[in-house]
Amino acid sequence: MRLSDWRARAPFKESLSPKVVEVIESVVTTLGAESDPTCWIVWGDDPAARYVVFVPTAAGLLQVPVRVNVPQEGPRASGKLIRWNRLSVGELAVELADRHRLLSFQVEGQVLKSSDADADAIAAFALQLFAAIDGRPFTSPTRAAAGRTRSGAGSRKP
Repeated sequence: MRLSDWRARAPFKESLSPKVVEVIESVVTTLGAESDPTCWIVWGDDPAARYVVFVPTAAGLLQVPVRVNVPQEGPRASGKLIRWNRLSVGELAVELADRHRLLSFQVEGQVLKSSDADADAIAAFALQLFAAIDGRPFTSPTRAAAGRTRSGAGSRKP
């Protein structure tokens, strides 16, 4: 999911106001990502005041803590690049309960958890991180499934 896509999902409108997004974009571009990167936002306990943005890049994972409104300063963000071989991740776990998928994943001490469609998005993000850590190219599970035929067999060239 791109940074611009998170605007509609923000728990508070001001959490991703244009001023805040401008500060985030400045930090991520300085650290080597594009201005509207693929990312994941961990809203935490007080998303109106602070949250963390994770941005996968070729060199590693950007961790960008954001403060929405610092008194007398406005929005503030800092960032660091965590090399893939130094990244701390936990297991990707899923539980099925009454046709609902409950998923949890931990990255750099932040717990990502959700259900159903949001669980699928977290799983795709986690799989992207695992691929990068292993040095493998990442193929989104939805794209891989789209390439299959109805019989379930993949289309392969002889």
